[in-house]
Amino acid sequence: MTTRATEQLHQDAKGLDRRAPDEVARLLARGQVAAAGSAVTAAPAIAAASVAMADTIRLGGVLHYAAAGSSGLMAAADAQELGGTFSISPAHLRIHMAGGLPTGVEMPGDTEDEIAGLEQGLAGIGAQDCLIAVSASGSTPYTVAAAKLALAGGATVIGIANTPDSPLLSMATFPVLVETPPELVAGSTRMGAGTAQKIALNMLSTLMAVHLGHIHDGMMVNLTADNIKLRQRARMIVSTIAGVDDSAAETALATSDGRVKPAVLLAMGAASLTEADGLLNVTQGNLRDAIQRLSTVSTQREERQ
Repeated sequence: MTTRATEQLHQDAKGLDRRAPDEVARLLARGQVAAAGSAVTAAPAIAAASVAMADTIRLGGVLHYAAAGSSGLMAAADAQELGGTFSISPAHLRIHMAGGLPTGVEMPGDTEDEIAGLEQGLAGIGAQDCLIAVSASGSTPYTVAAAKLALAGGATVIGIANTPDSPLLSMATFPVLVETPPELVAGSTRMGAGTAQKIALNMLSTLMAVHLGHIHDGMMVNLTADNIKLRQRARMIVSTIAGVDDSAAETALATSDGRVKPAVLLAMGAASLTEADGLLNVTQGNLRDAIQRLSTVSTQREERQ
């Protein structure tokens, strides 16, 4: 029986426990760097899959994240950060984690083999939805079962795995292979494999936001400013894009109830919040296109005066 790459011994593992701590630390760091490189190779697959995620949001569908163990923590972190970063509504997000999301410090390992409840959790999943399934081995029973149920319902499946030719990648609509070398601590996929998964998930959701027009010149223009740091960031974004001072940016944000995109348009000369929102509706939320339309509207307005 062939040992999975995620379970194989690393070439530098022999005598690891007898080496100097700084040497072990360097080996651990190098393992993380090597794992990160796999995401570069996977970039074309990740780019293609991100379009499907954006289409799901545009169509009012749901992004379902499914995984177990360490992979589940990576998937959950991505899903839970989409609200504050890009204002993706909770109505468009679901997390399916084997055993449920941990509420304490313990995460039982036997739950990755337990698929009970998945059918109910994924009931109603359809063609407008997308499942992001994550598994280091690509054969975790819980994750594979979730992918099968999603496909049966007509949903798109993005499969992220660290093992080539695995069941999850074979069945996925968009297979994303982030092939990582054996872990320095054999089987501890929270290390290199988890790092590669996190990078792939970050790339997917960030590219999705680009497609949705939620990123403008590297700034998150669809953030939810619900704390001091984010309110300061929102003011900086409006000021930078609109070319106005902090006071004008604050006024625009107050008028738009903290929403960055319409605040930018207001600061750039939109006659009202209604006009700003109208421009964004026409451009499906794309701020750059809305700014161009505002320029045309402003020119026509000046010509009429």
